[in-house]
Amino acid sequence: MAVPGFTLGAFILLLLVSSVANYPNGKVTKSCRGMIPKHGQTPQSDPACHISVSQMTFRPGDQIKVTLSGPPFKGFLLEARDAENLSGPPIGSFTLIDSQVSQLLTCEDIQGSAVSHTSPSKKTEIKVYWNAPSSAPNHIKFLATVVEKYKIYWVKIPGPIISQPNVLPFTTPKATIAPMPTLPPVSHLTKSFNASDCGNKKFCIRSPLNCDPEKELACVFLSFTRDAKSVMVEMSGPSKGYLSFAFSHDRWMGDDDAYVCILEDQTVHIQPSHLTGRSHPVMDSRDPLEDMAWRLVDGVMQCSFRRNITLPGVKNRFDLNASYYIFLADGAADDGQIHKHSQQPLITYEKYNVTGYPENIGGSHSLLLLKVHGALMFVAWMTTVSVGVLIARFFKPVWSKALFGDAAWFQVHRMLMLTTSALTFIAFLLPFIYRGGWNWHAGYHPYLGCIVMILAVLQLLSAAFRPPLHDPRRQMFNWTHWSMGTAARIIAVAAMFLGMDLPGLNLPGPWKTYAMIGFVAWHVGTEIVLEVHTYRLSRKVEILDDDRIQILQSFTAAEAEGYAFKKAVLAIYVCGNLTFLTMFLSAINHL
Repeated sequence: MAVPGFTLGAFILLLLVSSVANYPNGKVTKSCRGMIPKHGQTPQSDPACHISVSQMTFRPGDQIKVTLSGPPFKGFLLEARDAENLSGPPIGSFTLIDSQVSQLLTCEDIQGSAVSHTSPSKKTEIKVYWNAPSSAPNHIKFLATVVEKYKIYWVKIPGPIISQPNVLPFTTPKATIAPMPTLPPVSHLTKSFNASDCGNKKFCIRSPLNCDPEKELACVFLSFTRDAKSVMVEMSGPSKGYLSFAFSHDRWMGDDDAYVCILEDQTVHIQPSHLTGRSHPVMDSRDPLEDMAWRLVDGVMQCSFRRNITLPGVKNRFDLNASYYIFLADGAADDGQIHKHSQQPLITYEKYNVTGYPENIGGSHSLLLLKVHGALMFVAWMTTVSVGVLIARFFKPVWSKALFGDAAWFQVHRMLMLTTSALTFIAFLLPFIYRGGWNWHAGYHPYLGCIVMILAVLQLLSAAFRPPLHDPRRQMFNWTHWSMGTAARIIAVAAMFLGMDLPGLNLPGPWKTYAMIGFVAWHVGTEIVLEVHTYRLSRKVEILDDDRIQILQSFTAAEAEGYAFKKAVLAIYVCGNLTFLTMFLSAINHL
């Protein structure tokens, strides 16, 4: 995006989530005890990878080379356990051979007691040294969890058992590893959901409000139908990756009860999960869900399931007899792994009890305070400041008559700039009120906003101490005032470009970018037209030097014609600005 003397680059941050246990850097300390990735899938049997050791006996203090090898894999977790107590803590510590592909973890407060990957790059072999502790048990068994990709992994691949010399041979316990639970069955839906019972038998959330998923492909639909002890959930919407919803105690992501329907290989997987802060959801067991079913037609994903209203003893699942904010989100998925939602989730306006009286409600992708913030900034920096600048630059001779003690152009300019500063100050406070502090997830936008606010305040202060017209300092003031104002306008445009892509005010694209480009081009074009006109008007006064006799051309008629042209251009410019402003305000209102 180009403005005079300034090139604006739009910065877009896309948060991609890893494909290895949601931890591409291998920081999987939370999985140390069970060695189970938080994928919510059933681990594979018949592991392709295997573990080998350099020797089968050891003494305290020995260092034994351990090798994990097999077909290409992305992630791993390697530990040594007491062979007679595989559920116990890890034994001993490791020493790295290649720190580029492996790293040490502190598990069970034992430093270096496990080894994991450093990146999701594919690898076929990992070599490390295991250091036998002074108080090692008689028999040690090596275990490894290996992740080929998000949904394909093996848990606790058994390695060789090494023993101290002169001890009784190891005998395998009857049960060393508990079998993994089987997943509940999933069926296919035979027909589309419909909204006929919304507000009567079903508690429904719809976007657009009152849409019907049976008739409208673009309808995002979530319903809850209660019976004696359980709730039937139906979710529908256009998606190429996943649909999800969550119950939340507040309007923020974190500590929420979430459910995800994920598309993979033309199959939909229904997965309960929970959110911990602004991070990737952690997939949980499907055991609490029953009657799971799904359907894919014309790019629309539909899934349904039943869960009990109360699930005592089940971690991360909320009691549905209470009221919660409800989030609805969608986004891309790759190989069964979901990425960050494509836009700000739809959030209900208030808390609701989905097991109470059936209601028919909607929500918003942008909260009121953020909507007002965006609207005020657009009004200030697309209208009042732009008109005020043109008046100060081109309309001094047009409106030179006094108005309340000062020239009319100056009074109008001052009123518009004060309005700009007031709107900017109010808008500046709203995100801090909403967030309760600084937003570390908004990229460069808040930093640019702070600079604009500082420049706006400095402009007011400098204007308050403006020197008299013929004061020697007046020229310095004029250049300083112009420089700070121009910088504020350019930075404000940059901040608006970045702010339009933020989740809190994610205007529909790509028209928003074209509209903002159009606004800047409209303003720059108007300034060029007025500059050219002013230059041509000044040429109407010519001093002809002929035999040292100066002849001054009559200027009254040309002057009047020029002023009328400027007024017409200003009227057209204001109408154009209001058109751009209306487009943005209408988009904000429909979020």
